[in-house]
Amino acid sequence: MTDTPLALGLDFGTTNSVAALARGDGADLVMLDAPDGPDPVFRSALCFWDDAGLQSEGGPWAIREYLDFPEGSRFIQSFKSVAASASFEHATVFDRRMRFEDIGRLFVAKMAARAGGALDGRARRVIVGRPVAYAGARPDEALARTRYDAVFGALGAEVHYVYEPVGAAFSYAARLTHAATILVADFGGGTSDFSVVRVDVPGAGQRCTPLGHAGVGIAGDRFDQRIVDRLVMPLLGKGGSYRSFDKVLEIPGGYFADFADWSRLALMRNRRTLAELDKLRRAALDPEAIGRMIAVIEQEAGYSLYDAVGRLKRALSQAEVAQFRFDGAGLRIAAEVKRAEFEAWIAPDIIRIEAAVDQALAAAGVAAAGIDRVFLTGGTSLTPRIRRLFDDRFGAERIATGGELTSIAHGLALIGTQDDVAAWAS
Repeated sequence: MTDTPLALGLDFGTTNSVAALARGDGADLVMLDAPDGPDPVFRSALCFWDDAGLQSEGGPWAIREYLDFPEGSRFIQSFKSVAASASFEHATVFDRRMRFEDIGRLFVAKMAARAGGALDGRARRVIVGRPVAYAGARPDEALARTRYDAVFGALGAEVHYVYEPVGAAFSYAARLTHAATILVADFGGGTSDFSVVRVDVPGAGQRCTPLGHAGVGIAGDRFDQRIVDRLVMPLLGKGGSYRSFDKVLEIPGGYFADFADWSRLALMRNRRTLAELDKLRRAALDPEAIGRMIAVIEQEAGYSLYDAVGRLKRALSQAEVAQFRFDGAGLRIAAEVKRAEFEAWIAPDIIRIEAAVDQALAAAGVAAAGIDRVFLTGGTSLTPRIRRLFDDRFGAERIATGGELTSIAHGLALIGTQDDVAAWAS
């Protein structure tokens, strides 16, 4: 292997980020320093605190800093979800305004600082994954590309963007010894993306040929929102009313939508929003409920809530019944949740995900019967309802898994070794 990597593959994820370096024909994951030992998976999060100036940490170190001093911290996660949002202008962090580009560059710098020099700009090519469809109600793809360029442009002289499921397809193809038509289904935190790819026999001039793609801005974070909406929001005033002069009006839903979105919850801790909520609390028919929302925001209990929701989802992946427990900022919840209930909550999302699968097949001109293998990747692919969708549609014998959190970065690095990388760019 040469000292200078041919390519850096970077999976910048909503929940986790992973990097891989390619030298010659293979690619290796970049191991990153973490509190519990080296790990290729780096949580896409930042923690800020004010200690004689703005200080920060990223990844698992951000979580550790937050847990040590939550009320004195600002914890930001899932910020990739606002990459294509024109309504997102900046986050206020201890009176400092930070644009998406500022947050993204800082995160990449924190990731590089834990990589032992592996991400110090030595790769000849940088291949960054991007979703087929960005998250958000009206995503602006051109805006997302501009922001991505500002974040990743300094990583190398030659930067390319490739659909994330295509990266996963390259990784999976390395495991195949025969030709096949595969459907890659990538389920992350913010988006679900699908690519149909024709894989040729080993040694072929072009091993992988993408045939069609589709995506939808629904994935693990949306499932989290469903849980929060059902179990948490009723205790924070959703569905309640407030007095305005001589009228009784329903409390606007925007506050609750932002609270249930991990990328926006931390951003609610600003003077304007907290002043609006305090005014609403004084006018609400149930002021204590709005007070609990304010307390969760002010006391930076968002990550603890996120963690509780994640534990519930993981438990429901293993059992038919699980307990949801949260105790923080004066809010205490204990509820039993059946897997069937959770699956009913996410049913509208499953319908849209299946429609995106149909779109990918149609774009490729391939029927379900023409798919030889379905490769499921991304953390949300471990959700039983997601797995059942593909078992029912394609048959369990055609489903392949593995490397749920690392396959995209691995494949992106392999793409970087191809002669014509631009052919894979999106």
